[in-house]
Amino acid sequence: MQFKHAPTAVSAAFDDPSLVSTAGLVPMLRLAQRAGLAELAHDRLSVPTDKGANAGAKVMSLVAGMLAGADSIDDMNLLRHGGMGRLFARTYAPSTLGSFLRGFRFGHVRQLDAVASRVLQNLTADTPLLQVRDGERVMVDLDDTIIEVHGYQKQGASFGYSGVRGLNALIATASTSSSAPVILGQRLRQGKTGSPKGAARIVGDTLATLRRTGAAAGTRPLLRADSAFYGHAAIGTAINAGADVSVTVRMDPAVKAAIATIPDDAWEMIEYTDSIRDETTGQLISKAEVAEIPFTAFRSRKKAEQVAGRLVVRRIPDLNPNKVEQPTLFDVYRHHAFFTTTDKKVMDTVVADKTHRAHAIIEQVHADLKNGPLAHLPSGVFTANSAWLVLAVIAFNLTRTAGVIADKAGRLARATTATIRRTLIHVPARLARSARRIILHLPEAWPWQNALHRLFTATHAPPPVTTT
Repeated sequence: MQFKHAPTAVSAAFDDPSLVSTAGLVPMLRLAQRAGLAELAHDRLSVPTDKGANAGAKVMSLVAGMLAGADSIDDMNLLRHGGMGRLFARTYAPSTLGSFLRGFRFGHVRQLDAVASRVLQNLTADTPLLQVRDGERVMVDLDDTIIEVHGYQKQGASFGYSGVRGLNALIATASTSSSAPVILGQRLRQGKTGSPKGAARIVGDTLATLRRTGAAAGTRPLLRADSAFYGHAAIGTAINAGADVSVTVRMDPAVKAAIATIPDDAWEMIEYTDSIRDETTGQLISKAEVAEIPFTAFRSRKKAEQVAGRLVVRRIPDLNPNKVEQPTLFDVYRHHAFFTTTDKKVMDTVVADKTHRAHAIIEQVHADLKNGPLAHLPSGVFTANSAWLVLAVIAFNLTRTAGVIADKAGRLARATTATIRRTLIHVPARLARSARRIILHLPEAWPWQNALHRLFTATHAPPPVTTT
């Protein structure tokens, strides 16, 4: 590409009141409105004083700013330019929205959690966000991540397990083989909080939300997690809620003793489709062996609290020369084990191992959020940041829904938020009026014109006619 005109022939002036830079917010906010976001927030949020007035409109503004790419309170000025005031009502100033967030207490955050859960249910009622094939089960993934913060006035910020000063966000997602993850539950915690703290509560809330969506009807969802969540509280809650579990175990004496009883002829060779990097040695590995043995978890607890299942073990050769002082006569292996309650007839050893390793998909969700609204936690008040996390989750699920509507069988259905924002939201437009209608004049030959047209048509379609 080459610049067409001489520099002296180009000038710039910020003087057009009919231009908007994010015309894609029109169908996105129609989608949010159809899911009942404003009404739910207005009915359920009880933030006190004048700061909590018009809660539904303020929540819509915050979510709209996040959809447009805002990752701080000041970025909410994205909603106040050109013709945005002609398209949308109540485009609040950033200072007003900041005061609204700082008015939250823990109870109000839980109210917003309920709003997010019901918005997701309404979205899934109209759009197949979780497409479940015959005999397939929904995968529920649970993991936490540290969101780095700066400055000493952030309430709750401290150094956690990652060595980074920040706050701890616990996220639960649901996905299938043909559907990208949606977020079912979220919780912001202090940076020094251990991963399993409060996990049982979010597991129960997450599985209840999944059950209300109807996506897992007739099947048992599978909860996947790493060793930090291997505890009776989280696993017992999942099983009582009708789910199976697949959780990495720590190499304690009971697990090591069980692995030692696996006969040599029980190991089965597997090959990875793509080489993976070993977390300990940093080397690429393409082969491993798997085996399993019956295992009862939490044997130290009373019998009613013990959980019977399978211990699936993957072993790879220990190729780290620092581990041994001299070459040995025998192969040395490192073992990675996880506990699962799935029936072997439903999921054999190799399939169970492959399914468990796919738990890493939740890391993509963490990265997606940190590449958007969670690039910063904008307030010094902990509860304000907690509300910010919930709003970021609502925005994430809205973009996931928009991708499915706009491009059901294409790549936008599984695209990241950044891609959805670039293709469907950050579309410039000029506003015009004709016969009491607003017309958006969009760029000619927009590469994603068909996808945006499908989204626009679906969100602006008249409501279905009810028959009596």
